[in-house]
Amino acid sequence: MDLVVLGTVALDSVETPFGRVEEVLGGSATYFSLAARKFTECGII
Repeated sequence: MDLVVLGTVALDSVETPFGRVEEVLGGSATYFSLAARKFTECGII
């Protein structure tokens, strides 16, 4: 069974006490797909 993901894909800038990184891949669809990929095929809309 395949899974279709609807959400956002964005470039994020993140700053923590340990450092800063700019223009990394982020967004809800990105993270959801990475987690669900362990269980089934995913496609992003």
